[in-house]
Amino acid sequence: MSKLGTLGHRLHRGEVSYDFVGKRKIWYTVSIIVTIVAIVGLVVNGLKESIDFSGGAVFNTPKTSMSVSDVQSKISGDTDGRDATVQKLGNGSMRVQVAGLSTDESKKVQQEIAKDLDLPASKIDAEIVGPSWGKEITHKAVEGLIIFLVLVVIYLAIAFEWRMAVAALVALLHDLTITVGVYAIVGFEVSPGTVIGLLTILGYSLYDTVVVFDGLKEASKDITKKNTATYSEVANRSLNSTLVRSINTTVVALLPVAALLFIGGGILGAGMLNDIALALFVGLTAGAYSSIFIATPIVAELKEHEPQMKSLRKRVLAKRASEAAKAKARLAAGESPADPDDSDDRPEDDEDGAAPAVVGPGAQRTGGSDSASRPTRNQPSNRGTRGRNRPSGKRH
Repeated sequence: MSKLGTLGHRLHRGEVSYDFVGKRKIWYTVSIIVTIVAIVGLVVNGLKESIDFSGGAVFNTPKTSMSVSDVQSKISGDTDGRDATVQKLGNGSMRVQVAGLSTDESKKVQQEIAKDLDLPASKIDAEIVGPSWGKEITHKAVEGLIIFLVLVVIYLAIAFEWRMAVAALVALLHDLTITVGVYAIVGFEVSPGTVIGLLTILGYSLYDTVVVFDGLKEASKDITKKNTATYSEVANRSLNSTLVRSINTTVVALLPVAALLFIGGGILGAGMLNDIALALFVGLTAGAYSSIFIATPIVAELKEHEPQMKSLRKRVLAKRASEAAKAKARLAAGESPADPDDSDDRPEDDEDGAAPAVVGPGAQRTGGSDSASRPTRNQPSNRGTRGRNRPSGKRH
């Protein structure tokens, strides 16, 4: 862990970095492949709706020692020709869901299930769920999603710029598509808990993206006046400086979600926890990936197409080529690549694009890489004379 902390400090100070933006085509390819797999899984398997959306009946049995497969085989053929979903609850009881049953049909199925499991019919609780409630939830969730996306785009366009809003929207759609695709592939039921999870991950997905965008906005301020780095390089530097923070916050958020998914849902058998936890787990993971590998590279690519950024790139590359040619010429002449007597050897630009000026007596401050001359510090040395004529003794 100490090494990770040290790496985080080095990334933040820019001592080490990884070229996320420069290798964006690799990340785009990975995202496209994963998204295609998710869409294919959604088309082939479809979403398995719970009875909250399709309507039907829920039958809860008392605590039993039978397994899910035992109950599934015993009630097979006695659910009025419909598929039944069996879940073992945390208290040891069984939950049997049969979609599409009316009230009269549910009473008949209740009698059959009680007979198959050798239980009194009165010991099996039956609950009828109408499809209208689930459809209303779906309608409201879609409305909330659309309103959320519109407000996010407007806010990011005002707080940052429209390119960042577009990149954040692409990252959000990327996360939602992958989450829904995983649901279809795994075969989990889509319940109201799933809808809650999907709406929750939208905020988590935006968190890291906005943090990176805020740092990028500050770092790219007056970038065209500096001629020291291209926009993509500044974006990559901002991304590296927040990388460890993004990883840490994502891991901390995933730990309780993983406990809900693998312990609460997998071991204890709480069905609703499965629905919420899977959406959160996949969404948080996809959101961390998209904020690092998708959103920022998209912003950099869009910005690099601006005329100002194109001109900046040409100036930066020309400056570097000129410096490289001068260094090569010095080497050919047998001189040091950084000859202190060379007239072009100037102090490095600071963050504002101006070379730091050294002020001495009678000198004026000057800056900029085009300065013909620079003031030097010319102060007489008083080493060895310090305190020579200093009065001693008590004052009278």
